[in-house]
Amino acid sequence: MEDFESFVEKNFVAIGVDNGVIKRIRGVANNTKPNPERLFVAEGIWMNTHIIAEHTEVVYLVVCPQYVYTPEAREAVRTLAERTPNRFVVSAKTFDKIAEKDKPDGVLTLAKLPSYDIADFKVDNRGIVLVIDGVEIPGNIGTMLRVADGAGVDAVFLCNRKARLTHPKLIHSSMLAVLTVPVFEFDSVDACADWLHDKGFTVYLADSRAEKMYYELPYGTRTAFVLGSERYGIAREWYTKTPSLVAIPMLGKCDSLNVGVAATVLLYEASIKNKIGFKR
Repeated sequence: MEDFESFVEKNFVAIGVDNGVIKRIRGVANNTKPNPERLFVAEGIWMNTHIIAEHTEVVYLVVCPQYVYTPEAREAVRTLAERTPNRFVVSAKTFDKIAEKDKPDGVLTLAKLPSYDIADFKVDNRGIVLVIDGVEIPGNIGTMLRVADGAGVDAVFLCNRKARLTHPKLIHSSMLAVLTVPVFEFDSVDACADWLHDKGFTVYLADSRAEKMYYELPYGTRTAFVLGSERYGIAREWYTKTPSLVAIPMLGKCDSLNVGVAATVLLYEASIKNKIGFKR
């Protein structure tokens, strides 16, 4: 196998800080421009190992050989290069302009989030869906996606979306669960609620005023939890759909949990009951 430096020299195009590729990457990383292609920046070996494992589409591969120290990093670059037509090499000075890590490892990709068609989505009779309604903080959405992945949730539905799925804070807080959990966006509460009703889901609104606690639910059937925004809660339209309400008991002086923490409690309980089959 040819040495790494020769491989990069033969297969990558050298560009500088003023190149349009660098400007595009910085625009996506800063979340400042329209992003209809749903692109996001993945920096470092950990993130790009997941990019490889999930067969995520890569638009640009940018490498700084001076920062690529380890055999693992060099192998990742070779693997990414095989599937990426647009490959670029930059100096350390240029890479520092687009890197967030204090000690960059010289590998960065501009990748594309997967797209899903709700018409192709299949769910079994014990399926679980998380509905994120109007949550505003990207880090909270990312945390909920990470929880959905950990709990084996079948899908995440978005209503009244307030943050881009490509927001850097969402990408990082999700630990790339945004690549592993199917995410579907609905134009309205009506469309989302109608889909859940047609598929036989029991819908629960997370509401601290509920009389029934999360551990008292029957489970065992298709289950959807709706969690609302940090400031305003769940959109009023949901309450016109005659759903059930569910609460998490608050034993201290605070009246509610962070939305990501609440999602963790609800989803893991449902997963244990629906998917593992444990009974109290």
